Amino acid sequence: MFNTMTITKASGALIGSLLALLLLFWAGSSLFYVGPPGGHGEGEEIAQAYTIPVEETGGGEAEVEEEIDFGALMASADAAKGEKVFGKCKACHKLDGSDGIGPHLNGVVDRAVAGVGGFGYSDPMVAHAAEAPTWTADALQAFLANPKGVVAGTKMSFGGLPKPEDRANLIAYLQSQP
Repeated sequence: MFNTMTITKASGALIGSLLALLLLFWAGSSLFYVGPPGGHGEGEEIAQAYTIPVEETGGGEAEVEEEIDFGALMASADAAKGEKVFGKCKACHKLDGSDGIGPHLNGVVDRAVAGVGGFGYSDPMVAHAAEAPTWTADALQAFLANPKGVVAGTKMSFGGLPKPEDRANLIAYLQSQP
């Protein structure tokens, strides 16, 4: 039933039909070009059908982040809300005195930076301890906003807490933990 002549005819038909499709594609591409008018020129200005006017913003100056009175924010902080924010930290940190992926956070406020004995801190965190020896509320606030910005090269992969209220609530919750 199948001999070499049948296989040759079948493969010839398949290859011939693929060649015909390729030639039709090339012919269609040369007849119908979809793209900006004027060919394939790089860097040419393309005429738009309509434009939307956009107001200029102060000459391209970057917006300055407003200063936050963190002391006043800490005075109004809610430890119960901070417990909810701590849910983001639970994956790596514990409050029962044992270390997880990260060091335990019992009594972290006013504790020495890289001060949990037996935990393997990264070299950048140990070096940071020389610059800022204790985790004050202000130091924690800055670190929780951008951990990799404060301690470049830290093993902590958390991106930070962008809301100052969340940081204040979390620090108030951590202060309430023995």
